[in-house]
Amino acid sequence: MNSNYPIMLRLEGKKVVVVGGGKVAERKVAGLLGTGSLITVISPNATDELIKLASSGKIEWHEKSFSKEDVEDAFLIFAATNDNELNQSIKMAASDQQLVTIADDLEGSDFHVPAHIQRGRLSITVSTGGASPILAGKMREHLEQQFDEGFDEYLEFLFSARQRVLKEVKDASRKRKILSAIAGQEYLNSQDREADFLRLLQNTRNDV
Repeated sequence: MNSNYPIMLRLEGKKVVVVGGGKVAERKVAGLLGTGSLITVISPNATDELIKLASSGKIEWHEKSFSKEDVEDAFLIFAATNDNELNQSIKMAASDQQLVTIADDLEGSDFHVPAHIQRGRLSITVSTGGASPILAGKMREHLEQQFDEGFDEYLEFLFSARQRVLKEVKDASRKRKILSAIAGQEYLNSQDREADFLRLLQNTRNDV
């Protein structure tokens, strides 16, 4: 079996089509919210949550049965109905350049969405390659406890500190030393990261 290729996609401004209006489709849409993608749901019926999202303008809902034209300009396609034959026809309607995931056919899909947690800029995914989605979910729950909400603030600090280091520090050795230090446990647990960071900048400057 060939291994999958892990990748993070930037979907801002891209059209993503989800065919289906049930709970599976709802979960797919929930995972897409916040990506900046243009989400279109195709289904004669939809869950209350999908209807709510459509009413608020967060997604576009076409209250109709699927037709080939629905996916012509889609970047990603989610075949998320409870009809295997329909899901396969959605896959057949896509071009070779479009990526399709089929809710009930992992092997026939071009991609699949792993179990996922988000902590600000930190993104962690878990996949068992289809062997056990339940195990992947349990591993995600464990990671959610290990990487709590505090990582959101910490990652923002790391981002801004790194930008400053790249701009102000020219010596490569000093740069590596600083970036390695702020990624350590001391800074994760620090009560005043900014003050610690300024002292680190000064100390490494004196070391040069």
